[in-house]
Amino acid sequence: MLRITSATLYTCSQRVKLLLPPSASTSTDTSPSKRVENQRTVDSLYELSVDIRKVRKFRGWVLSECSAYVSETADLLRDMGADTTAITHILETHPEAILCRPEDVATQRDLWLSVCPSKRQLMNIIEKFPASFFTLTHHGNQRANIVYLQNLRLSKRIISKLMASAPQSFSQPVERNQEVIHTLREIYLDLGGEERNLRVWLQKLLSQNPYILLRPAEAWRDSLGFLREEGFTTEELLSLVSSLRASIAELKPEDMQRAMDYIEAALCCSKDELKQVVIRCPAVLYYSLPTLLGRFQGLMDAGVTMDQVKESPNVLELTTQIVLYRIQKLASYGYDIRSGSLAVIVGTKKDFEASYGKLQLRQQRPLFNPVAPLKSAED
Repeated sequence: MLRITSATLYTCSQRVKLLLPPSASTSTDTSPSKRVENQRTVDSLYELSVDIRKVRKFRGWVLSECSAYVSETADLLRDMGADTTAITHILETHPEAILCRPEDVATQRDLWLSVCPSKRQLMNIIEKFPASFFTLTHHGNQRANIVYLQNLRLSKRIISKLMASAPQSFSQPVERNQEVIHTLREIYLDLGGEERNLRVWLQKLLSQNPYILLRPAEAWRDSLGFLREEGFTTEELLSLVSSLRASIAELKPEDMQRAMDYIEAALCCSKDELKQVVIRCPAVLYYSLPTLLGRFQGLMDAGVTMDQVKESPNVLELTTQIVLYRIQKLASYGYDIRSGSLAVIVGTKKDFEASYGKLQLRQQRPLFNPVAPLKSAED
């Protein structure tokens, strides 16, 4: 009888624990390594339906801060059009937001609204990039960088995308961004670009790679200087810069040299042939040697020849797993990749499905024999 009573009491106590708010189940561990949680913060987040366990697991230190502005942050988000679900999601994803002073958040809101058409659109950005919006540092630098990019006549959409994806570029002094933009302008004009097309080209680069402004100007000069020494013309260099989405500034000359040396040896090609491979598949410049080795080995294991790779070098953009899957898919419809072209398997998934669909239709469609006698419906 005593055993049954004890078990029942234990079960009931567990149920009561589940029904209590997180504040009632806060750990009482007072060891020096575990800070005491701010009960008011925990309760305020609980009232907003925030998953306290999730916050405690990934950002537990936030709950121990003495100063927190949970209701004030929620009110500011609500004023920008956020509903309860959005507020809960933002505070779960980036709980550090509750540590920002309301006046700082209001200043940040006004800054971002200068490049966002409406509060609703700003709210959409905050939902996707809460950490970027709640990085409340260097408001002076942010304001100066926004004005500078606006003076370049860049669209608000591009500027807001930069602020969301690469907020660090707006926290740094405006002089740093001016130097990078000036270098890009020099490169574009030096490579044969026209001043009247500069803004469009620059917007395209920034939209494709928001981290451009974080790359030192010297990195651009070093990478392009190396490729120029390798014999690439100004037109080819401009094409490479555009194709690589400005990632060329992230490449070190020694890494590009190793990749080109390996490809030249693997394909047994001349310098001119190597240039064509790089132009048609610029991605090979930033693949590591183990990656290139694995992809070449996968192609050879599938029966592909090096001559075929020369003809369609962009096959190297695909992982070995994707290449093998596509080859097997085509083989099921009688297409032997070893005697055909690799062009049918390269490209995006959508490109391949289009090529694969054509082969499928070709197999299903009966051949028409123009000299065969016609049969009437009565025959």
